[in-house]
Amino acid sequence: MEYIEARGNFIKHWGDLGTKWGINKTMGQIHGLLLISSTPLCMDEVMQQLEISRGSACMNLKSLVEWGLVYRKCQDGCRKEFFQAEKDMFKVFRQIVINRKREELEPLIQMIDQYDDIQKECPESSEFCNVLKDIKYFSTKADATLDSLLQTSPDWFIGSFLRMIR
Repeated sequence: MEYIEARGNFIKHWGDLGTKWGINKTMGQIHGLLLISSTPLCMDEVMQQLEISRGSACMNLKSLVEWGLVYRKCQDGCRKEFFQAEKDMFKVFRQIVINRKREELEPLIQMIDQYDDIQKECPESSEFCNVLKDIKYFSTKADATLDSLLQTSPDWFIGSFLRMIR
């Protein structure tokens, strides 16, 4: 496979994968492009290479910066903003976990906490409370596990992961 074809396929597939970890396809494609770029790119270059609108590029680059997956870079003598992806894959993984946790797990825990004072007056309310108790138990355990994971070093995490899959 030629470089240009492989590059295009990677960007396309990275966009598809991005939808699995909570970002839209275009945002994933921009991240993929910046991830494999040897130099920071300005918004115009991103727009041209991916054939997307200025609005889409602007909105998605802003979101990638907010997610901590892309950084703004300044270049001497140029007023344009340039963007560079985080290249350390452990940091990328960590940022994805942090954002997924913030957007999915933490709201679930907050929602479940609203039902702590429900009275168990009948079989239906008792069943409802039991299910909520189980959801709260597993979601708070997952939250604590992710917090521990996020505080580990990359070497420990990779070593533990490799031991787990052997």
